[in-house]
Amino acid sequence: MDPRRAFDFGGKSVLVIGASLGGIGTAIAAAFKACGATVAITGVEEAPAEPLRGAFPYVQLDVTVDKAVEALAAATPKLDVLVNCAGVSGRGQIADVALFQRILELNLTGTYRTCLAFLAQLTASRGSIVNIGSMYGHLGSPKVAGYGAGKAGIHQLTKSLAILWAEHGIRVNAIAPGFIATPGTAVGRADPVHYAAVMSRTPMKRWGEAEDIAGPALFLASPAASFVTGVTLNVDGGYMAV
Repeated sequence: MDPRRAFDFGGKSVLVIGASLGGIGTAIAAAFKACGATVAITGVEEAPAEPLRGAFPYVQLDVTVDKAVEALAAATPKLDVLVNCAGVSGRGQIADVALFQRILELNLTGTYRTCLAFLAQLTASRGSIVNIGSMYGHLGSPKVAGYGAGKAGIHQLTKSLAILWAEHGIRVNAIAPGFIATPGTAVGRADPVHYAAVMSRTPMKRWGEAEDIAGPALFLASPAASFVTGVTLNVDGGYMAV
């Protein structure tokens, strides 16, 4: 491998599932595009947020619907990198079984569904999957129990698929972001008590930015990580090290 070309994704096809509203998925999509890849994004919304319209080919997709995922896979003849970033956190799942199940279906089963749907394309390209987990996949998450359970499942699924699909030349890895400043964390960042608690535990003394996740995603999908599979990489400013 020529290290000078490790992050050259020219000629590569990338699909980022769940990148319609800004935040981590959007930052990852933009990073791959900047490195030369052809990038498409999905979201459950009819159209992506205004700043994203026209920036990427967009497909409305509900990852909980088998036929919708299968249709997208059938319309995608080539794929080198699949990024699974679709997810919601939800609140109150402890007392709401239906919501808990919905969170798992979207975050965990949805990730599994897309991985399976694009297996043929990724086998043909000897491609790479990057799943987005969470530090809540490692820690208890009493306010978002379904989210934490689903993300822990993504970490485990990443290991299992890495073993299962190594024979196809497919590498499967994940990223576990810490506290990242995105539209989805705006409420938490506005809470001075929560904000201070995050800052006090994070050794780097800041919240992460969505772009902080994009670099690790590029690395895990690149030839620089050709011997890396089954890994969940914490990207949290040192939060999990404390």
